[in-house]
Amino acid sequence: MAAKVLIVTGDAAESLEVLYPYQRLREEGYEVHIAAPSRKKLRFVVHDFEEGFDTYTEKPGYTWPADLAFTEVDPAQYAALVLPGGRAPEYLRNDPEVRRILAAFTDSDRPVAQICHGPLITAAIGALGGRRVTAYPALETDMRTAGAAYEDSEAVVDGTLVSARAWPDHSAWMREFLTVLRSKAPLA
Repeated sequence: MAAKVLIVTGDAAESLEVLYPYQRLREEGYEVHIAAPSRKKLRFVVHDFEEGFDTYTEKPGYTWPADLAFTEVDPAQYAALVLPGGRAPEYLRNDPEVRRILAAFTDSDRPVAQICHGPLITAAIGALGGRRVTAYPALETDMRTAGAAYEDSEAVVDGTLVSARAWPDHSAWMREFLTVLRSKAPLA
């Protein structure tokens, strides 16, 4: 049986930051499940950069079914965790089930990939102190406040924690994450 990877997300997640790792990890041979606050069709968004805007813009994105509700997740069944960005992390970080799931991975030093606003969840459980990370550049202050050393880079690897700024960094992010994941959970 293939090693399993869990993606924790919700409504208003960035479409590309959910679907790119979902498809890339499946392509690699991992079984991938998406967990959300409840089993339902999730509504993702598309964040883009447009000339004349001081920040990104948001448009409706893809819809995708959640495989599991957070309460159904047994973290011991998964080799790794992915935390996509978008707006979902700003409310998911307050969910005690999300914090339970993430803590199971960080406490056991299993691979965690986080991108864009995903590190808001890792910060919420106090797991960034003394770590090197990147995130969406507007979160630099949040990352430093959480005790992390922020780096403005495509991908930052600190042990089993792999972070990226946003979807333009996907190639570097997944390349680094797969290196870590293969070392911890080889596919046989």
